[in-house]
Amino acid sequence: MSIPYYVAPEQVMQDRADYARKGIARGKSLVGLTYQNGVLLVAENPSKSLHKVSEIYDRIAFAGVGKYNEFDQLRVAGVRHADTKGYAYSRHDVDARSLANVYANYLGSVFTHEMKPLEVEILVAEVGPVIGEDAMFHILYDGTVMDEDNFTVLGGDSESISEKVEQGWAESMSFAEGTRLAVSALTGPDRSLTATDLEVAVLERSNGRRAFRRIPAEELAAVL
Repeated sequence: MSIPYYVAPEQVMQDRADYARKGIARGKSLVGLTYQNGVLLVAENPSKSLHKVSEIYDRIAFAGVGKYNEFDQLRVAGVRHADTKGYAYSRHDVDARSLANVYANYLGSVFTHEMKPLEVEILVAEVGPVIGEDAMFHILYDGTVMDEDNFTVLGGDSESISEKVEQGWAESMSFAEGTRLAVSALTGPDRSLTATDLEVAVLERSNGRRAFRRIPAEELAAVL
C-alpha cells in the first residue's frame, strides 16, 4: 500500500488562498461607497447582460467580482434565502448582516473542506433610513467578513483604488460626485472608462421599499 504525501495544513490553506486571490485579481474591480442619499455601486463591466450588481431584497443589493458563474450562484442562493425568510417571518427580519453571515459560513466551509475554493469576493449592501445607518459587508473567498463604514473596493488592484477613493470621499457627496470619484479611482492615469464600460446601481433612500435602481447608460454618460 502506498503512503500518501504529507502536506502541512498551513501550506494547504496558503495554496488555496493564493489560488483564489490570483483568480480574483484577473477580474475587473468594483467600488461600493455611501453617499448622501444611500449606497452607490460602480463596477467595471462592459457586458450588458452579465451583471455584477443586482438586487437581492428590499433595500439590499449584491455585488460580486471574480468568476461570474460562481458569484452568480451565490446571488441566486441569497435571493432564495431572503425570500424564504421574509415569507416565513417578516420582510423586516431580512437584513444585510444576517445574509452576510450566511454567505460567510458557506464560503468558509468551501474554502476549508473543498479542493478548490471559490474565486470570488462579494459585497452585501443595505441602505438605512437615515445617513449613517447604511451597511456594507465585504466577504472574502475564505469567509472573512469585513464591516465597511464608508467605502470598499473588491477585486483587481484594490489597495491603490482604495487610496484614491479615501482621498475624495465625503459623507455629503451627491450621486454625481460619488460616481465621478469611483470612476476616477477605477481608471487610473493611463486609461479611461466610458459609460458603456461601466455598470452602476444605487440603493436610494428616497425610493421607498424597493430602493434598488440600475443606472441606464444615457444617465451615466450625462453624469460623467
